[in-house]
Amino acid sequence: MATHTASLSQPQYSTGGLSAWLTTVDHKMIGILYLLGAGFFLLVGGLEALLIRTQLIRPENTFLVGETYNQVLTMHGTTMVFLVIMPMLAGMGNYIVPLMLGARDMAFPRLNAFGVWMFLLGGIFLNLSFILGGAPAAGWFSYTPLSNTPFSPGTGIDFWIFGINMFGISSISASVNFVVTILNMRAPGLTLNRLPIFVWTTLTTAFLLLFALPSIAIATILLYLDRNLGMNFYRASGGGDPLIWQHLFWFFGHPEVYVMILPAMGIVSEILPVFSRKPLFGYTAVAYSSVAIGFLGFTVWAHHMFAVGLPPLINAAFAFSSMLIAIPTAIKIFNWTATLWGGNIQLRPPLLYAVGFIALFIIGGLTGIYLAVVPIDYQITDTYFVVGHLHYVLFGGSLIAIFGGIHYWFPKMTGRMMDERLGHWQFWLLFLGALLAFIPMLIVGVEGMPRRVYTYGAGLGWDIYNLLSTLGAYMIAVSVLVFLYNFFFSLFRGKPAGDDPWDGHTLEWATTSPPAVYNFEVVPVVKSRRPVWDMKYSSDHHPRRLDGVQPEAAHNLQDVHIHLPPPSWWPLVLSVGIMIMAFGFVFNWIIILVGLVVFLWGVSGWIQQDVNAPQAPAGHGG
Repeated sequence: MATHTASLSQPQYSTGGLSAWLTTVDHKMIGILYLLGAGFFLLVGGLEALLIRTQLIRPENTFLVGETYNQVLTMHGTTMVFLVIMPMLAGMGNYIVPLMLGARDMAFPRLNAFGVWMFLLGGIFLNLSFILGGAPAAGWFSYTPLSNTPFSPGTGIDFWIFGINMFGISSISASVNFVVTILNMRAPGLTLNRLPIFVWTTLTTAFLLLFALPSIAIATILLYLDRNLGMNFYRASGGGDPLIWQHLFWFFGHPEVYVMILPAMGIVSEILPVFSRKPLFGYTAVAYSSVAIGFLGFTVWAHHMFAVGLPPLINAAFAFSSMLIAIPTAIKIFNWTATLWGGNIQLRPPLLYAVGFIALFIIGGLTGIYLAVVPIDYQITDTYFVVGHLHYVLFGGSLIAIFGGIHYWFPKMTGRMMDERLGHWQFWLLFLGALLAFIPMLIVGVEGMPRRVYTYGAGLGWDIYNLLSTLGAYMIAVSVLVFLYNFFFSLFRGKPAGDDPWDGHTLEWATTSPPAVYNFEVVPVVKSRRPVWDMKYSSDHHPRRLDGVQPEAAHNLQDVHIHLPPPSWWPLVLSVGIMIMAFGFVFNWIIILVGLVVFLWGVSGWIQQDVNAPQAPAGHGG
């Protein structure tokens, strides 16, 4: 339900043309850049998955073997984690969270733009390794000593190191932005206990990244020093310890799992109430369980290391914490089920994806409990059981929720509806394909098939399961093609959506579809957890202008200026400078100087733009 004040006149920045996208600082355009970039890398990572599954479709296949297979396997995992799921969730957060808060933009618009360019250029940088000496081939977690020079010569791992750190810079800039925006730029009356659950999970995720990313940064820098300067942090022959890498990596890596799943849980928590026509059951429990998952996520990292020889007491402690984290997760599942129970269910595509998420994530969670039991983990660690578990959590969990979020918020972003018949087709292909692809992985893992192998012998009993898994992967690929057709058809020829096609209850549905550059002309005063339902079904809408002028006096205003930050080239220039320096660290130190010059030019321009800019209201810096 959009609210407008006719007397309000605003500066408009063009949303068309290449330069507008290259210089944008608008959180909505930045969110779209994240989503489009991650969508492209989804196709890349999906193609890599199909190559892997084609190789494994039958025993002793020679379609993709040896080092080539290892490169594709490593890049598939890295791509799906760092270039698909994380930036897709960041893109949705960038677009939707300020709207949910009733904010004009993110707190630091240029820093926001810097984050998206670091992600996009980092993805390009990492994938260029295929043609500039060979991609990394040590697995997406690059265990030492396999990732050290004697076992991984060439530049592939160095590309991986600096690609990961470019993604880390992107994530830190986005996380700082989310924290400041959520804590300081909420609409009047939008207290923390009234925040939409998607905002809660985004805030928790931002803190997770801020605390976890230094660990992977340190780990990769030490690996670079080992590989290129002859140091011995991980070399056992020089007095180092390869297990230090695992501790540092998984102290980041397991919170990273919750970075990818918590916002997906937030998406599901927004969809279920709207399509069951009732408030979310147990809002407080769902919100606080998100914080509990974030906290406990830092206490479980060594359950990835049960087989490395840690003392039994340490293994027992991490097994206990791994069991404990199932409690806040179960709280969410029971509350989601209670939300649906007795509701006026509208079985439209967003709800299908939300319910599909619950079903597949339960499978992923239950298989995770087996891995938390030390004696069982001893038997199935580094088998395809772990691969199946991971895919149920991150594909059956995160990615299926992302598709649900796209269907849900597509009308808000574009002003058009996606085709619901195609949405149903895509869901069932995706859901059944995931079951067919990943259940055989669990079975063949229990039967002893190791992960990260490019072939297997005939007669081991694994043939039929690998065939079924490959067929499931191709079903998933077909579902993605259906989605792409639906997306582009709907983008240009979809039915007009209106401002509130789902009868939503959070603030993004209180403005136009797509929103104006300034988001809201009049921001409502929030008096409950369902402010838009209050507006639509209550006679008191409680509106208030952001400039402090009450609506009844608005007709006396001829021109009211809302400050919007100007476009800027400098975030892109800074990102290009960092990418050039990364090439220098991989190939030649002279290139580092070129990148440093570009970087310092970007810093200078950034500062100069601040000096020359008119004074902005608080909350629009960066």
